[in-house]
Amino acid sequence: MKAVPLHACNPGPMTGEGNWTWLVQGRAPTLIDAGAGAPRHLDALDAALGGARLAQVLVTHGHSDHASGADAIAARMPDAAFLKLPWPGRDDRWRVAWTALADGDVIPAGDTALTVVHTPGHAPDHVCLWHAESRTLFGGDLAIAGTTVYVPAAPGGDLAAYLHSLERVLALDPVRILPAHGPAIDDPAALLRRYLAHRLRRERQVLAALGGGATEVDAITARIYAGVSNELLPRARETVTAHLEKLEREGRAVRRGEVWQAGQP
Repeated sequence: MKAVPLHACNPGPMTGEGNWTWLVQGRAPTLIDAGAGAPRHLDALDAALGGARLAQVLVTHGHSDHASGADAIAARMPDAAFLKLPWPGRDDRWRVAWTALADGDVIPAGDTALTVVHTPGHAPDHVCLWHAESRTLFGGDLAIAGTTVYVPAAPGGDLAAYLHSLERVLALDPVRILPAHGPAIDDPAALLRRYLAHRLRRERQVLAALGGGATEVDAITARIYAGVSNELLPRARETVTAHLEKLEREGRAVRRGEVWQAGQP
């Protein structure tokens, strides 16, 4: 399998240096993630295709930095199909006709095939794409080298589902993850275990804050994320909310309006 990285040219506070999309070359040229529609990204895609027709775009999830480029790609390459796991209420933001993916689907791509692995948590429709022969995973936003992944509160995110997704991918035993942000991950097992440990450590911090008298999201966030920039504070607050929602479902936290308390052990 030959996968060519193509930068989406969309740097920003939430995307860092910008997204990476991946072109799987071969008989059925396949782009993984649509980017955000930057003309330079489309030009790079044209060049990488080398005159071949783009067969399809597989979108890992419906966040704008991964999906919003679909319309621009469709305008330039009208023969391409667009596939993603459905996210009702969000997918109609874009004009393309989506073909629905499902967990376990095997999709011809390039000269090979990729298996759809549903990995919700960061988004309800998030998928990874697994190349079993090389044990390579196109990871979307499941994992990013050098940092952690933002897991929003409901309805967009689900921390318990995210932890299960990490464990599911860990069980695949990939040798390489090609993410949508940052460099390739060449020691996936170690990174995924660090992610799991980090989330459980953060959960203990949330429980400790509740036990120490912090009962509102802002107060808990201030204790755990002291010194975080104002730019990132909304995401820190949402991360705390995601942890509280998980604890509530497990009976370990109780919500009364805006006030949270530790649940009965």
